[in-house]
Amino acid sequence: MSDIKSRAQGIESSARARNVNEIADKSSNIYESLVVISTRARQLSVQLKKELQGKLEEFSSATDSLEEVNENKEQIEISKFYERLPNPATIAMKEFMEDELSFRHKEHDYRR
Repeated sequence: MSDIKSRAQGIESSARARNVNEIADKSSNIYESLVVISTRARQLSVQLKKELQGKLEEFSSATDSLEEVNENKEQIEISKFYERLPNPATIAMKEFMEDELSFRHKEHDYRR
């Protein structure tokens, strides 16, 4: 997958109604589709969180005290940028509906 931030910027961040039949048609049933979408949303959430924490760590110092804490405009802008990104579930839904995700069934051996 390419850079999440650049891909997410073109996605409408507000929630909207979806046709359940279209979602179900992408896999064998609606529940399977929702598992794929939620799994991808969790992956995106973890990735975005790590990325944001990494960027904000650049601004932290070991000697912060109440007197030394200053508002850092660049840090605030980075935080605002990530807040404006669509919800990871919205991004995952778009990827799923546009066939950008691949998934497969795990083979189960129920014999003991």
